[in-house]
Amino acid sequence: MFWDALKDALIDTAIVIPILYLAYLLVSYFSHNNNEKYAKVLHYTNKAGPVIGAFLGCIPQCGFSSVMSQLYSKKIITLGTLIAVFIATSDEAIPIMISNPSFITDLLILLAVKVVYAIIVGYIIDGIAKLFSKRNKVLVEISANSDKDKKTEDAQPQENVKQIECQLPSDVSTDKIEVEVKEEVKEDDLTKELESIDYTGCEHGHKHKHKCHHGSEEEHGHDHTHGHCCATNIFLDALKHTAIIVAYVFAATLIINLISEYCGGLEPLEKLFTSNVYVQVLLASLIGLIPNCAASVFIVELYMSGVLYFPALVAGLCAGAGVGLIVLFTANYKKVWTNLSITALMYILAVIAGIIINFIPIW
Repeated sequence: MFWDALKDALIDTAIVIPILYLAYLLVSYFSHNNNEKYAKVLHYTNKAGPVIGAFLGCIPQCGFSSVMSQLYSKKIITLGTLIAVFIATSDEAIPIMISNPSFITDLLILLAVKVVYAIIVGYIIDGIAKLFSKRNKVLVEISANSDKDKKTEDAQPQENVKQIECQLPSDVSTDKIEVEVKEEVKEDDLTKELESIDYTGCEHGHKHKHKCHHGSEEEHGHDHTHGHCCATNIFLDALKHTAIIVAYVFAATLIINLISEYCGGLEPLEKLFTSNVYVQVLLASLIGLIPNCAASVFIVELYMSGVLYFPALVAGLCAGAGVGLIVLFTANYKKVWTNLSITALMYILAVIAGIIINFIPIW
């Protein structure tokens, strides 16, 4: 029975390898060295942040959830945008379901549900945050202090404008020049914030500069890949990701096959998750919070094995943001209670998503 389970696991895993590799090759091509561009787009389109974040989160792997966690800690994106990215993130579920043609329809429905839900929730959270900020005296005081700091920062551009005015003819307006100087300062501030973010959190090992011990960064800046030799080669990067996920898929498939062989079916797993869809939603959401791509692989494998219902699949993948939560706790370490609140909110929103889907006749 063990060898039968092992053989079936090897066959099932081997079948998905080519499709997984092609999927990760496509992801690597579009993702490498573009995270800073996406970050700037999100910063300058805050009103559309949840929409853009939801679609970026749909990209396989958890790279964008990691990057957005750092952007949120820098206050470059809103909480609604961060939650939208987290909800839309499916980690490794998409490549695995793509590799099984019979589940393509389920995948399309899953993505549509997650994107719509992420956008709606993102805007609701941002709306509540704005309403709360207007009524909270503490936030008003913080806003006043930030305005004072802003005036101090704007003093230097104004001095520069005065110097320019002295050199200009009397008939030249300085209004346009002042606006351009202020915009340049804001652009420089954003650039500094983006440069301070470690984009290797998405596990692609994108290039970044380190300061050499024998000189300044400008003179001796070198491009490193954070220990990933394949970071600059999308083919090797896709191969690395494929190998990692294939190992997870093989382990999950082998476990499921062993349970099926030795127990005469998947009754133990079915008893664990029960046939009650609400219990499944609660358990799947809890598993989804595990900050590892193995969680999404396990949830998808359970669904494709017939153990989990579709609402539980939606709930588990809505809760899963890959390593995004780890990056959030690391980058935003001074606000532990905020991070814990976001984690609890993710679980609650995932459960709500599963319950809502249970009442919609799409599965």
